[in-house]
Parts: sequence; C-alpha cells; structure tokens
Amino acid sequence: MGVNYPKGQAYFKNETTYSKKQDLATIKKGKFANRGMVFEEAINQSNQYFLDRQIAVIHKKPTPVQIVKVDYPNRSAAVIKEAYFTQPSTTDYNGVYQGYYIDFEAKATKNKTSFPLNNFHEHQIEHMRSCVKQQGICFVLVWFSSLKRCFFLEASLLLELWDNQEKLKRKSIPLTIFESSTYEINLGIAPQIPYLEAVDKYILKLKEHING
Repeated sequence: MGVNYPKGQAYFKNETTYSKKQDLATIKKGKFANRGMVFEEAINQSNQYFLDRQIAVIHKKPTPVQIVKVDYPNRSAAVIKEAYFTQPSTTDYNGVYQGYYIDFEAKATKNKTSFPLNNFHEHQIEHMRSCVKQQGICFVLVWFSSLKRCFFLEASLLLELWDNQEKLKRKSIPLTIFESSTYEINLGIAPQIPYLEAVDKYILKLKEHING
C-alpha cells in the first residue's frame, strides 16, 4: 500500500500480514523480515493483557489517513492502493497507569551495537518534549532484533542525546548507554513485553527525586 506523508512524501508499508497469535517464540526467533511489526504485535498483546486485568488502559494511537485510491479485486474485499497521512504522527501509544499519563514510541533496529537517532522524526521528538514538560511519563521501547533485547529509554535521556548530537559528534545511541542508563525488559509470555515493570522503576525514581 502506498501512503503519503503531509506535503506528498510517500510511505510504503510492507503488505505482508501478521497473525495476532504471534507469541514470544516468534519474537525470539525473529523469523519475519519486518521485525518492527512483530514487536508491535507483542506490545499490543501486552496492552490487552493489562486492559483485561484492569492494570492499565493503554492503546495504540490511530493514524489519521485519507484514502484516495481503492481497488476491488472482488465484491467481498477492498485493497487500499494509495493514502495520505493527514497530519504528522506523534508517538505510537498512550494511556493511563496508576494515575499517570503514559506516552511512548516503539522502535526496532537490526543494529547490534547502536540505535540510529535518524529513526526518529523531528515532530516525534517535539511531541515527547511537550509530554515531558507536562510531567507525563514518556519513553521509547527499543527492540534490538538481532540481540533479542528490549530496553526502556526514558524521553528525557533521549532528548538530551538528540539535542547534543553535534556536540557529541554522535548520530546514534551506543548499546553501552542502553546497558548502563536504561532499564532492560526481560521478555515474558503473558504479557510478552512486561514494560510496566520498567515504568514502576521509573515512577519510584521520580518519587525518590521529589522526596530528595
């Protein structure tokens, strides 16, 4: 399917479909070309787990698109051939957990030693900056598909690294920073991505900072 960003820039998404039954084994084996999609499905499963048990209410944000071309190969099916994003996307997920506003992005990389900062768009960075200013809990879940490792990267650290790219002469975040300055998330089965454990640690750190 061809999808275009505002100002006419095209975006083409892999048309391969994925079953919602993909589980932890699928993620660990990394069999699919679009590992980001597999990771997203695992997050969606985790969010449903949290919702079903009234732990948290977190959903994937709908992407506003305008459909401009549709083909009908048969009466029971329609195939979207071209569409446009009506506005720039912000982050992937938001919701509420224990009275806190939660807002986060999910990113995946095949790199083994670093995470490229060009995976982010400027409008995503500015959105996260605004959330941080409003004291929301904002972060990025980063999936190193080749390593089968997942990290909770708080937005404040990301913003610091983003703002100092030129000064630090660094266009990526080294794995060593993830290992030393973020929370690593151990994969599970139910939920598959228990990222709220990292959120709990982050909340505890905030409370300790406030209490001084």
